[in-house]
Amino acid sequence: MSENQNLLAEQRRSLILDEVRRRGGVRVNELTRKLGVSDMTVRRDLDALARQGVLEKVHGGAVPVVEASSHEPGFEAKSGLELTAKEDIARAAASLAAPGTAIALSGGTTTYALAQHLLDVPDLTVVTNSVRVADVFHAAQRSAGTRQGAATVVLTGGVRTPSDSLVGPVADQAIAALHFDVLFLGVHGISPQAGLSTPNLAEAETNRRLVQSARRVVVVADHTKWGTVGLSSFASLDQVDTLVTDAGLPVEARAEIDEHVRLVVAGEPVPSGGGEGGTDI
Repeated sequence: MSENQNLLAEQRRSLILDEVRRRGGVRVNELTRKLGVSDMTVRRDLDALARQGVLEKVHGGAVPVVEASSHEPGFEAKSGLELTAKEDIARAAASLAAPGTAIALSGGTTTYALAQHLLDVPDLTVVTNSVRVADVFHAAQRSAGTRQGAATVVLTGGVRTPSDSLVGPVADQAIAALHFDVLFLGVHGISPQAGLSTPNLAEAETNRRLVQSARRVVVVADHTKWGTVGLSSFASLDQVDTLVTDAGLPVEARAEIDEHVRLVVAGEPVPSGGGEGGTDI
């Protein structure tokens, strides 16, 4: 981490969290020196991250939270994490949605960010099991009125999860009868061995149905999701066509992903030879 007194709080906290996860723990005096800020600023940042449940404060510093594979954070807890990365990913992924197509968006904070960038893509049919995603489109329609090219939104039924996704037999049955051109899929974790995973068993089954109903699968996940494994796997990496992520993904992880999936790193040139070709995003 380089010293920078002008870092925004979000950027500082992202750097702190990366350092905690990478090293297995940090001390306050180390962070003040590396970030060029006061002890009080670092302690406030640690307090904020601890409230989000992503690290644990200890005397003089912080350590990672070791989460059970069945632990599922709520939408609000996740919405404050990696905001810049999610925005970059959402902007890049939105360019993969062609006007007039049928797309699906799963639940999650990254797909929620993506939904806001899809408002200007005309004539979309959007199927989602996310209450939050549906609200983005409905709020836009309420504020702007009925406009030509506005998205048609289909919200599945189902049982609501902590992440505000609708899952279970009702959602599964609705999704199984549909076919999408592209599925934009948020994930709890992604790894070479476990593939795509989630802590919620019912959500795993609903995500499995989403993948089966899609002609093309685009996973939207920031770098912190790499190496995370939830209780239930619902797809292998080979079932994914494209992974859209951020520049924080380590080089070794990129090489491993490239063996299975077309990789798009937001802000970097898109590699040629796959789906959308070699344009910059």
